[in-house]
Amino acid sequence: MGKSKIMGSAKASRRKSRKKASLIQARRKKEFLYRGYTLEELLGMSFDEVLGLMPSRSRRTYMRGLNYEQQVLFDNLKNAEAGATIRTHRKDLPIIPQFVGKTVSIYDGKEFKDVEIKPEMIGHFLGEFVITRKMPVHSGPGVGATRSSKFMPLK
Repeated sequence: MGKSKIMGSAKASRRKSRKKASLIQARRKKEFLYRGYTLEELLGMSFDEVLGLMPSRSRRTYMRGLNYEQQVLFDNLKNAEAGATIRTHRKDLPIIPQFVGKTVSIYDGKEFKDVEIKPEMIGHFLGEFVITRKMPVHSGPGVGATRSSKFMPLK
């Protein structure tokens, strides 16, 4: 065996030093864009312009008009301070740019789950971020099981 195999080649050491140098540089945070617009630009737009950018289901919800409970939640979210938490059972309200940074506690059928609204959530519904169903957990065969399934091999 040659000495270069044990010690490593010069090319490998240069590659290793380049890799270390690239890890040292801090990752540049990627700027958020929604359909080509920054969050500041979205906040500067009128409500109708923002609706034109949203998906059709979300746009249709606002175009047809909100019902009473949705309208109350909409007003509360729009007027809330950044630190306040708003509790609700409504999961069918589409997220708009004015809601970003607010915290909502959404009822999942058992308890309230806190959801902080981020820019990536624009256009989605509140209910998409709270799981309302849980997977069934089955035990082994027991009373009422068929004759053949009672004799399960033990591991």
